[in-house]
Amino acid sequence: MKRWGLWFLGLVAVIVVAAAAFFFLPHRLDAVASPGPAAGPDLIARGEYVAQAADCAACHSVPGGKPFAGGLPFTLGFGTIYAPNITPDKETGIGTWSDAEFVRAMRHGVGKAGEDLYPAFPYAAYALMSDEDILAVKAYLSSLTPVRAQAPANDLKFPFNQRYLMRAWKLLFLPGERMTPDPSHPPEWNRGAYLVEALGHCGECHTPRNALFALDQERKFAGAEAAGWKAYNISSDKQTGIGDWTDRQLTDYLSKGHAEGRGSASGSMAEVVDHSLRHLTPEDIRAMVAYLRTVPPQTSDLAAAINPNPPAAKAPSPYAPPPDENTRETVGLKLFQGACASCHGWNGEGLQHSHAGLAGSQSVNDPKGTNALNVILHGARMDTPDGEVFMPGFAAGYTDVEIAAVTNYVLGHFGGKQAAVSPADVAAARR
Repeated sequence: MKRWGLWFLGLVAVIVVAAAAFFFLPHRLDAVASPGPAAGPDLIARGEYVAQAADCAACHSVPGGKPFAGGLPFTLGFGTIYAPNITPDKETGIGTWSDAEFVRAMRHGVGKAGEDLYPAFPYAAYALMSDEDILAVKAYLSSLTPVRAQAPANDLKFPFNQRYLMRAWKLLFLPGERMTPDPSHPPEWNRGAYLVEALGHCGECHTPRNALFALDQERKFAGAEAAGWKAYNISSDKQTGIGDWTDRQLTDYLSKGHAEGRGSASGSMAEVVDHSLRHLTPEDIRAMVAYLRTVPPQTSDLAAAINPNPPAAKAPSPYAPPPDENTRETVGLKLFQGACASCHGWNGEGLQHSHAGLAGSQSVNDPKGTNALNVILHGARMDTPDGEVFMPGFAAGYTDVEIAAVTNYVLGHFGGKQAAVSPADVAAARR
């Protein structure tokens, strides 16, 4: 028995030492081939394009602030994480980072000082990137004007504030190798896969998460909700996904933020179009469409199927509601008539700009009205080939009861949905 006790104590000691080594030994730096100073303007231009495809500005900039200077808060259920400054400032940015340290951060989620980074930074997707693209991004960021701006310290509850725990998370969920072309598919498909999975990290918003905050790959692209907005199903499902969209609709939505018969992007997706997708070449947009076409269908209860024949289709013109609606004189109808009809029209086609079209929009076909409510409250804006388009927010002009009424009217009129957005829902969305 004494011998077995010694064996047991020895085993425990080995486990403790192994765990300590796993969690607390410094991260190593991989050798990377530096592009060298001769790369010059071409490398910087490539890095700018890759950074746009990776949507770096959206997370590392605050509205009205300097691009890439950090400070954007990510409010989670266990605290708040702030995006860091990634300008070349030597004290508060990445001005003293080596190429190897930058690659390590992108591929392994490790900061300059060896600290484990939180996966709000989508390094699980960026781990699939090539060294060449990562170093091109660094060359571009290094060419920017340094901005001295220290991001606020993260404010996380215990045990989430213990960074070393991220090592176990990475062991479970971090890809072990970068993406390589699949020879069973054509080059266009492989380019699309790289743009969607690695650079664009589309799954970070459109894939549900498991209990450990990692992407649930069994529900890939089935849609998810974060920060009060819904990122809808983008799998090839024909009822609740994009399987019934035409190539033209997908191309227009990705490159312009609006597709005829499908509505306009809003919230986080509008930011993605603004900062990223509208800057991509037509060839890259077509590649993304080609890849998304092949994503296995996922059914989703995040929102209902699109109603192809909503009440709005019965409107005799953009300038008048259907006669049966006009006789009811509901609060929602009156509010829409006074504040909304002059831009959106009664038939959902949009009067001031095509982006104001609501027909076929997923947002107005969601009975819970999550995104529609957010847009009505907070407004929306986007840069387009025709210039800036925007919708003002009405949070300050109307009560919770009135906002709920007009949201329910919009969902019924343009989506044919029996909605029940309550004043309490509006109050929560305001927060």
